[in-house]
Amino acid sequence: MIKSIHISDIATYGSTPEVLSDLSKFNFFYGSNASGKTTITRVIANEGISPTCNVAWESGTKLQSMVYNRDFITKNFNQSTELKGIFTLGEENIDTRNKIAAAKGELDVLTKKIEHLKLGLYGEDGAGGKKGELATLDEEFKNKCWSAYTKHKGKLSHAFEGFRKSKESFRDEIFKEQRSNSATLESLATLEKKAETVFGPAPAVEQSIPSIEPATVVAHESDSILKKRVIGKEDVDIAAMIKKLGNSDWVREGRAFYEENETVCPFCQQTTTEAFALSLNEYFDATFETDSKAIDDLVTNYKTDSARLQQQITSVLAAPSKFLDVEKLKAEKELLDSRVTISIQRLASKKKEPSQIVELESINNVVATIKTLIDAANVLVADHNKMIANLAQERRDLTAQVWKYLLEVDLKADLADYKTKRDGLNKAIADMTAKIASATTDKGTKAAEIRTLEKETTSIQPTINGINALLSSFGFRGFSLAKSATESCYKLIRMDGADARETLSEGEMSFVTFLYFYHLLKGSDSETGMTTNRVVVFDDPVSSLDSDILFIVSSLIKGLFLEIKAGTGHIKQVFVLTHNVYFHKEITFNPQHRHFGQNDVTFWIVRKAGLESKIQKHSSNPIKTSYELLWMEVRKDDRTNLSIQNTLRRILDNYFKILGCWDSDKICALFEGQEKLVCNSLFSWINDGSHSALDDLYASTDPSMVDNYLKVFRAIFEKTKHIEHYKMMMGDAYLESEPLPAPV
Repeated sequence: MIKSIHISDIATYGSTPEVLSDLSKFNFFYGSNASGKTTITRVIANEGISPTCNVAWESGTKLQSMVYNRDFITKNFNQSTELKGIFTLGEENIDTRNKIAAAKGELDVLTKKIEHLKLGLYGEDGAGGKKGELATLDEEFKNKCWSAYTKHKGKLSHAFEGFRKSKESFRDEIFKEQRSNSATLESLATLEKKAETVFGPAPAVEQSIPSIEPATVVAHESDSILKKRVIGKEDVDIAAMIKKLGNSDWVREGRAFYEENETVCPFCQQTTTEAFALSLNEYFDATFETDSKAIDDLVTNYKTDSARLQQQITSVLAAPSKFLDVEKLKAEKELLDSRVTISIQRLASKKKEPSQIVELESINNVVATIKTLIDAANVLVADHNKMIANLAQERRDLTAQVWKYLLEVDLKADLADYKTKRDGLNKAIADMTAKIASATTDKGTKAAEIRTLEKETTSIQPTINGINALLSSFGFRGFSLAKSATESCYKLIRMDGADARETLSEGEMSFVTFLYFYHLLKGSDSETGMTTNRVVVFDDPVSSLDSDILFIVSSLIKGLFLEIKAGTGHIKQVFVLTHNVYFHKEITFNPQHRHFGQNDVTFWIVRKAGLESKIQKHSSNPIKTSYELLWMEVRKDDRTNLSIQNTLRRILDNYFKILGCWDSDKICALFEGQEKLVCNSLFSWINDGSHSALDDLYASTDPSMVDNYLKVFRAIFEKTKHIEHYKMMMGDAYLESEPLPAPV
């Protein structure tokens, strides 16, 4: 059977789920047209119609859902010219029927066995049974683990780093530590004492200082070109004069002016001979030029390499290590800078006068001091980082010891008890799961056996005979059901054999549709499946039927009720939904006990509050008469303002005009002012035609106007001395208030 239904976010149902819980064998729903009844039947017919809807089955055993609603009518009568044949078991083959009955009994036993096992495995609500016990055991142990954490988190919190925000992760770490923890067991006092230092604030890892590379700069200081006098060739005829005067550098500089002046001496302005120009060029030969280039290259390289060295030291000072003697390094850097400056000046002099011998300022001792400072700082950095690495290991060791303490002291007994119980539950779950799988296989085999037997003794003719007999007995003799040309379908024919489908009245078609569904409940639209257990739904089966047929339909449905109560058929649960008060009263009447047993039936009201459908459960049948149904609408706090005037009008119409024969003008004369206008408006509707189109009259009304209507409605009963009837019909919703002035 269906235990419960959840409906939301579909058709006229809102996002808040409407829950139909504790459903019984017989379930009756009353609601006006367009209130949301058919949506309920569609959810039962197709659970997958919406992801926001759910149908829960007892013990997880899903039965076949057979639903009579508009969709059934459209599918079977409006979309095809023929009706699918209904196969039923033949009466003549007694042996096969007995075999089917026996196999069905065995199938039911297997179903019960599976349900019993699932009940033991999952419980009634799907959260109990052995699975529920296991979940409870896991939850209890998880809380015990968390209690151990809570006990020690004050002084040993750092040992639980990464597991302090989740009970699940903390419990999982307990399991992990149990498998791999090999630490020594220490006392709690020892652990807490060590934690004071080991788990204190951790120093940061320091980066080592990059070393400097002075070798290239130092190498420049011993370049041979510095000690070489770069002069011209001595065996040239002008060499003796240049040597005597010692003005080689002066001649070299003047040579550029000489060449610019086109062999005219730039000093005496006398034209020189070609021999003189040749001698001058020979004096400054290739060797001279090579040495001059060596000087130029040395100047360039020294500047570049010294600048690179200075930048390396500057970078060290820009982000100094806390272990570096920064002031000492700054002083050495200043000394280095000054020596580099002097050397660059001497190189410039050498470049200008290549014949000079120069010596650069040595930086060897300065850079040696700087390297010593950096190396000493790096030794301290290495010692510092080694200490941090050791501290990390100490922390890891202490953390492992803390977890070991939890395993061996706080949780040892709990772990042993948990393992014993969990192993037992897992064994029971595995055993039950295997039995369910085996029984499910046996059930499938037995169901296949039943289908094979059903094919041997099925026929569609008994349905033809049954429906035609009912049509004839109820006075429908102008048409009947017959086999179609396909021999596996039906058609509706007149007495002369003509097709009757298109000429049936709406009432006739509705009745035939119901009879077809009624017989389908006894069989199947295929050669197998007529003995499967079923849940049956009737959605407004008396639409377009007169009162005589309404009685017939209700009698046939109540016949199914007797089969369900006796357990003799395959129908296990029934839902009846209607908007017809008289059909509802008839279908819920039990001639033996007047009412169904309390555990066998549920009653529901489906109504639309505003634009959303709501479903309300009642402990007893809420529908007595149409008159009481009107009062029930008045009693509600969440009444529909859209139709309240019409409801009040119909009550006054029934009570005062039809039953009491009161003159509405005399009643209105008891009021004055605004209240008299409201009273007149109510009775004006009545006078316009009590059962005319005004039955569907609705007016847009705000809450304040509704309060005025309700106030005058009550006052009518007070002023006419019928307040006791008002009290009786309002019941618990009646509220004492100041009486209105007595009529004059």
